[in-house]
Amino acid sequence: MPELPEVEVVRAGLASSVGGRTIGAVRVLHPRPVRYHLSGPDAFASDLVGRRVGVARRRGKYLWLPLDDTDALLVHLGMSGQFRIDDADAPLLPNTRVLFDFTDGGPQLRFVDQRMFGGLQLAPGGAELPRQIQHIALDPFDDGFDPDRVAAFLRARRSTVKRALLDQTMVSGVGNIYADESLWRARLHYNRATEGLSQRKAVELLNAAKLVMLESLDQGGTSFDALYVHVNGNSGYFSRSLQVYGRAGQPCPRCATTIIREPFMSRSSYRCPRCQRRPPMSSAEHAR
Repeated sequence: MPELPEVEVVRAGLASSVGGRTIGAVRVLHPRPVRYHLSGPDAFASDLVGRRVGVARRRGKYLWLPLDDTDALLVHLGMSGQFRIDDADAPLLPNTRVLFDFTDGGPQLRFVDQRMFGGLQLAPGGAELPRQIQHIALDPFDDGFDPDRVAAFLRARRSTVKRALLDQTMVSGVGNIYADESLWRARLHYNRATEGLSQRKAVELLNAAKLVMLESLDQGGTSFDALYVHVNGNSGYFSRSLQVYGRAGQPCPRCATTIIREPFMSRSSYRCPRCQRRPPMSSAEHAR
């Protein structure tokens, strides 16, 4: 699933390619991506025609296109959603789901989604912040993000550090890839209890998350396959700079210990057994 750097790259691409343009026509080729528009695909299309698009915005893994009447088009890319900018007469990519034409006759915006977990929906009054995502926390790139405050919040939760990083109501934008990379940089095991962290260590972890995502953004994000690309079809190259994620069986870049992969919440965690030692079992765990 695209995480903060990948969504930010898409947001920037949309800002430069469709910002300021007026929607002339919308064609929904498959109804599932607009399933949250309760009046149906035809109404989704007609409700957007004639609207002028503002500069694309983002919070965490969500992005939205503000419209000129205070509404917004809210987008979640899901597992495989992507936007492409193409000439209207260019062949459609497989799994193209929604087409947006503009009154200026310029390039067409296309929403492509192989697995169709992504979604587009109209957010009435959502130009500043759609109500559907008001529960989503600020992300580390937001000007209002306060690492000290979030660190204190994290330490007050009865959870473990990776679960906390993945909780979008605590800090948004971090997914499995950047959680593993951040934990490696902070030398923390994913199952370390949050309440056992010092304030300094919790801030260090949050700063590591921001740094690794900034580095990823500089390289266009992380692409493992064609399911994540920029609006122009290019891939991101941060996968070449990953230190632990996806590197099971390879040496740790810091200490040369073999990186391992372990099951975690129906997915995987990658770590260095030496740099990220397993925390001692709690008394409750010993009792089991």
